[in-house]
Amino acid sequence: MSYTTANLERSKAFYTAIGTTINPLFTDENVACLVWDENFQFMLLTREFFANFTDKQIADPATTAQVQTALSLDSREDVDTVVQAGLTAGGSEPRPAQDFGFMYSRDLEDPDGNNLAFLYMAPQAAEQGPEAYPAEQAQV
Repeated sequence: MSYTTANLERSKAFYTAIGTTINPLFTDENVACLVWDENFQFMLLTREFFANFTDKQIADPATTAQVQTALSLDSREDVDTVVQAGLTAGGSEPRPAQDFGFMYSRDLEDPDGNNLAFLYMAPQAAEQGPEAYPAEQAQV
């Protein structure tokens, strides 16, 4: 997966502020490899460089929704911590948090407007579906 950026250095600072590391083996003045954890990495490309990979018009994420990446975290507090770090690093929160009981999520836009969603889902809902959560809570 790749995101585009108008300012690679600004975006690298934003993404490291929310917890990614940069893999220097796949990073130069046009692209950065961002590592969330050992299972998830994604690329951040300047718009000009990204244009080398397609004949289509490059969308401006500030005005056009193209993709939303959702990352599951270990707790509601982790969701709030990451989103707060992103807000402090120049991101924005396009809509209020969503709390469905079994799932809590918050959206965060990077400085270019690329949308990330961070969520926590109760383990019993993740394993058995959302209907299991209210039943589980009633038994506690």
